[in-house]
Amino acid sequence: MSTVVLVAAVIAAGLIAGLFYAYSCSVMPGLARGDDKTFVEAMRGINVAIVNPVFMLTFLGAPVLAGVAIFLDPGPRPWVIAGFVCLAAMLVITGALNIPLNNALESGGTDYAALRAQFETSWVRWNVLRTVASTAGFGCLVAAVLTRRG
Repeated sequence: MSTVVLVAAVIAAGLIAGLFYAYSCSVMPGLARGDDKTFVEAMRGINVAIVNPVFMLTFLGAPVLAGVAIFLDPGPRPWVIAGFVCLAAMLVITGALNIPLNNALESGGTDYAALRAQFETSWVRWNVLRTVASTAGFGCLVAAVLTRRG
């Protein structure tokens, strides 16, 4: 059972790290090429669409599974703890920084230039940080699997 939980944590962490990486190197640079209204309306649409069961399963599942794995197998525990901490940091960054920016964008009205100016640079910065945190978490969990195998 411990192997299944750890592998599930690795898969979920890899998916979420890949999602945030895709934002960093394709979604946000692509949206940056658009005008203010296109940028704001696209981000509003993305922010609504992403809150779905599949995303939530990976986004919350990765740290939860890593947390459970800490207690199931003492062998790779330091790597699993490190992975959990990184994934928990990703949750905190998202909840404390990205989501409030998303909410302000959603409720900000139609002054698209002002909304974009208040949103884009900060959101991109925090997304890069959560990309690094989730990728580090993924890497630590991979190390845990490799360490477990001997």
